[in-house]
Amino acid sequence: MTTTFRLDRTLVDRLVDGSLDPQGEAALAEQVAHILPFHWNLPNPIEAALSRIIVHFGGQRALLAWLERYPGRPRLVARLNVLVGLLERLSDEPAIVTALQELRTRTPYPPGLSGYLPPDTDGATLASLAGQIESLLAYDRADEAVRLSLAVIAMLQQAAPQIGTLELDGRDIADLLEQVRQDIVAVGPARQPR
Repeated sequence: MTTTFRLDRTLVDRLVDGSLDPQGEAALAEQVAHILPFHWNLPNPIEAALSRIIVHFGGQRALLAWLERYPGRPRLVARLNVLVGLLERLSDEPAIVTALQELRTRTPYPPGLSGYLPPDTDGATLASLAGQIESLLAYDRADEAVRLSLAVIAMLQQAAPQIGTLELDGRDIADLLEQVRQDIVAVGPARQPR
């Protein structure tokens, strides 16, 4: 599959200088939403233009907040990126890894995760799932990305009792997971893991 990366330089310039109208912003948000899942593989000129947008907004979180303002793919990409970032951060938490290992001794492949989970759970498992969500989104398999996202959240919620009290950014991990789940369900088709 060949992917064409497009980010209109005129729209980027106008956004940065403050002269971009709402219609242009919506068009640029769509373009950003299509290239963001490819962030690891962008040609240098596209990566530089995306960096200008990120700097303009004040960072990655602010970029996602901007995408959140636009319905459809931009909002979906923003919300799935929140989950991807969360999964990458949780990969570094030994309590999470241990809880998932214990869960998988009882349920080797939780619903919706067969074909996605590696045989063994370690510190790279959640980051791997995050990468798979991004890849599905990158290749226009948004429904599958939503299903996988919800299945990953369900697995983490199932493991939550073994995790105990764990906070991330001052929020209980169970509450954070539920908020992310609700946000994804609200923007993507509400699909339960199979």
